[in-house]
Amino acid sequence: MNNMLLIIGIYAIIGTVIALYSRGAKTQESFFIGDRSIGGVVSALTYASTTFSAFMMVGLVGLAYATGVGALGFELVYLVGTLFFLSFYGPRVWKIAKERNVVSPSGILEHRYGLKTVKTAAIISLIALVPYTSVQLTGVALILEQNASITYSTGIIIIGLLVALWTFLGGLRGVALTDSIQGILMISLSIITLAWVTARVDFSAISSLGQAMYVPNPVWTPKFFLSLTIPWFFFALTNPQVFQRMFISKDLASLRKMIVYFGLFGLFYTVIVTLIGIQLRILTFEGLFPLVEYRDNVTPILLSIMPEWISLLVALSIIAASVSTANSIVLTLSSMVSKDIVKEKGILYGKITIVLLTLVISLFAVRKVSYIVELSVLSSTILLCLLPLIFGLFHSELGKDLTGILTILSGFFVSIALTFLNLTPLGIPIPIITLAVSFSTFLIVGKIESK
Repeated sequence: MNNMLLIIGIYAIIGTVIALYSRGAKTQESFFIGDRSIGGVVSALTYASTTFSAFMMVGLVGLAYATGVGALGFELVYLVGTLFFLSFYGPRVWKIAKERNVVSPSGILEHRYGLKTVKTAAIISLIALVPYTSVQLTGVALILEQNASITYSTGIIIIGLLVALWTFLGGLRGVALTDSIQGILMISLSIITLAWVTARVDFSAISSLGQAMYVPNPVWTPKFFLSLTIPWFFFALTNPQVFQRMFISKDLASLRKMIVYFGLFGLFYTVIVTLIGIQLRILTFEGLFPLVEYRDNVTPILLSIMPEWISLLVALSIIAASVSTANSIVLTLSSMVSKDIVKEKGILYGKITIVLLTLVISLFAVRKVSYIVELSVLSSTILLCLLPLIFGLFHSELGKDLTGILTILSGFFVSIALTFLNLTPLGIPIPIITLAVSFSTFLIVGKIESK
């Protein structure tokens, strides 16, 4: 039997046992946010596992390989923004969610902007997060195709089944427990990978990287840098799967621990992953690593030349990262369908959504539409339309239901239209235009509606 399939089988059994152990939730609060009783360490690990996915060990390694140190700056900007927003808004969001019994991320908008705004936000989140979730399956399928001798489509099916099964059975408690194990696996195996690659690098050849060692350069132009970093900078507030993680801590002390531990995890993981990509590029110039044109294949090719025991474990860590992110997104989106769209009191529709949504995501992933990084950024760009409303909760009295709906829809349609038409008016990055349109709509309609 193929060793890769064997280790995936063991992983699937362990994850299923954890999900079965965690089952039994009957209420929305229990199933979707673990009764707001998660401690600091587990909260940090589930936040990290939800955030860092195939995007890192497949997407970011490939981006660093292809473009150089700009990839490190891009990801560090995200980390700085996330820690700032978590520290400043996290305690406020946690208090509001607890006092008003908010379960879904979009539900936090209801008291201020009304139910129609909440439903609009939920639907837009569903649309936006399908591409981002699909890349989790894409990353794993590429690994399995390269290292387990199975087809890309079969890999999608395997991971899709695990995502749906574990989320369906365990809810947030099951996801959080598997995330904790998977988070430890991710960071430890990335260190081993870095050590293996570093041992083969002749650092005197670093000059061969040329323009890749500084920014701006022909790839990392200011426009390209802003296009990637702006959606990521606001990720903690606009992406519902991580926004909801601010609800789950059992108290404010646990929330603060989550922020600190996640920051440490994120810093180390980001540096490690980008160093792997940059050093592989040096090895290419030395003739010790193949020249890779399709950058999302860099990590799969690396695994194919590493010692089998290392490659198996690293591949497992990537699978774990992808599954944990997909689990969390699917669970969050199902909470929005259950709580905000169909206004269900139980969790039946939420569980049905888990199955249907995983199917849609799998079908999207099979098409392999674009690079992992670009698809991830597209989702976050679309979700920027939610930012004015979230800021408005804390910093403005403007607006009601109409303001909420038009703010979301204006930003959504602008980001979609410009992306698919590949237009950047006056050379302005699409995320900046999306923010400008959304905030302008919020201010103009809000002032009219508040009169």
